[in-house]
Amino acid sequence: MTSLPPSTPDLSDKLRQLSEKFAAMGQDMASYLEGLLQADYLTYWDYIHLETLLSLQSPRTAYPDELIFITYHQSTELYFKLILHEISQIAGRSAIDARFFTERMQRINRYFSILEHSYEVMVEGMEKEQFLAFRMALLPSSGFQSVQFREIEIVSTDFVRLLTGVPAGIDPEASLRELYEFMYWKQGATELATQQKTLTLKQFEAAYSDRIVRLAETYRDRNLWQIFLKLQAAGEVTDDLIAQLREYDHRVNVRWKLMHLRSAVRYLHKDPDDIKATGGTNWQKYLPPVSQQRIFFPALWTEAERQDWGRLIPEVRNG
Repeated sequence: MTSLPPSTPDLSDKLRQLSEKFAAMGQDMASYLEGLLQADYLTYWDYIHLETLLSLQSPRTAYPDELIFITYHQSTELYFKLILHEISQIAGRSAIDARFFTERMQRINRYFSILEHSYEVMVEGMEKEQFLAFRMALLPSSGFQSVQFREIEIVSTDFVRLLTGVPAGIDPEASLRELYEFMYWKQGATELATQQKTLTLKQFEAAYSDRIVRLAETYRDRNLWQIFLKLQAAGEVTDDLIAQLREYDHRVNVRWKLMHLRSAVRYLHKDPDDIKATGGTNWQKYLPPVSQQRIFFPALWTEAERQDWGRLIPEVRNG
């Protein structure tokens, strides 16, 4: 028979704390301890739902490289989830301070650094002939439809920073629902020939427009820029925080998009006419950061830096 371990002050203290915890909720600690006795040990594969995770890759063709394509995009969305999780912590902090803000921005920049460097998988990690073949089975879906990336943009900056082509006569107090029609990325989802909305965009709007507008309303006064302004007004901004926000702005709006441009040029550039992107998005005008000129935090950049936006790293090569 196995002997019981000797009682220690530390063990007794933990039992006391458990008793207080369950008593505060009107629960019987002994019943929970009985449940613990019946429970099995946790395994790694059960904890991360390994078998379910590995079953989520469902290529639509027999081309081997499609597995690379779908797996990479799924892993990217998981990092987007982590980024949104960190921003949610910043926005939900009741007494935000520069240290907490900076530490969470460091995490976010680390995630985007991983994404940026891992994108070589997309740029160099597939055979061009295979990609151009299996992509036709994916129509009209497109990475353009990543709602999490759109959410990252919305929770990062003021909504007006994401708009383009807003008519001069529009009411400056217009609702976010009205302004949503002028989101910059909608211009990238137009048919090259007709300039009409692609099915890719129509699908996305039907699935996510309400969700995006609600998020924009929720983060109107608590996006990253607004939180920065509150800290600045309180005199609590640090150079480290500014550096992290600048790095984030550049990673999202220049480096990440430039990696996508490299991939598009490698697979879709063809003289004399470029190949249309999956879903028919206008990648030639939509992807180049120098054309978009999207900046989350303009006030953190000098006039010269803003003028050179998108040119701060070497031009992409044709591959």
